[in-house]
Amino acid sequence: MTREEMPMLVIYEGSMAGQRWLINQERLVIGRGSDCDITIPERQISRRHVQIERDDHGYLLHDLGSKNGTYVNGQEVRGTPYRLRDGDEIQIALCLKMGFVGADATVPLELDGPDRGISIDKDAKRVFVGGHELTPPLSLAQYRLIELLYDNADRVVSRDEVVEVVWSEEEAQGISEQAIDALVRRLRERIAAIDPDYNYIVTVRGHGFRLENR
Repeated sequence: MTREEMPMLVIYEGSMAGQRWLINQERLVIGRGSDCDITIPERQISRRHVQIERDDHGYLLHDLGSKNGTYVNGQEVRGTPYRLRDGDEIQIALCLKMGFVGADATVPLELDGPDRGISIDKDAKRVFVGGHELTPPLSLAQYRLIELLYDNADRVVSRDEVVEVVWSEEEAQGISEQAIDALVRRLRERIAAIDPDYNYIVTVRGHGFRLENR
C-alpha cells in the first residue's frame, strides 16, 4: 500500500475501548492468538477469529470459523465474506465492538523523510521508526520479536531463540519454519510502511536474523 489515506478500525466498546488500528496490510487477522496482527486477549474470541482482506474494490471481512461468531451491523457473517463500508459496526464474539472507518474519513499519515533507526519505549510497549510511532501497535508476537532483535542488535538471533521468546511453551510445539518466516515478513512490512528504503531485519541464511539498526 502506498503512503496515502488508510482505513481504520476503532474499538468503542469492550476492554480495549479507545484503541485504533490503521489497516495498512493486504490481510489483517484479528484473534486471541499471539500470532495475529491484532491480538485481543478475550476468552470468548477465537485464536484466529476474523480476517480483513483488501482487494481491487475495497475490504472484505471473513469470519475464520470462529466459535462465537462475527457480526456486522447486527447480522452474523458466516461463510460468505462481507464487504466493509465506512461506518460499519463490527462485533466480535458479542464482547467487543469496533467501527470500520473508510479511507476517505481518515487523516493521512505524515511519513515523509524519517530519520533512520528503530527505538523502543519498553514501559509503554511502543516502537518508533525514525521517530514515527508504529500505528496500530504491533501484535504481541511482533513486539516480542522486535524487542528480541533490538536487545541483541550486535549479533545474530537464532530461530530457536525466536521461538522461545515469541511463543508460549504450549504454542512453541507446533511452530514451523514457515510460521517464523511469516512473522518476520509481517514485521518487515510494518516497518516498511514508515521506512521502505532500508532493510532493518536481515536474514542470515542457516543461522537466524540480525537487526541492522542505523
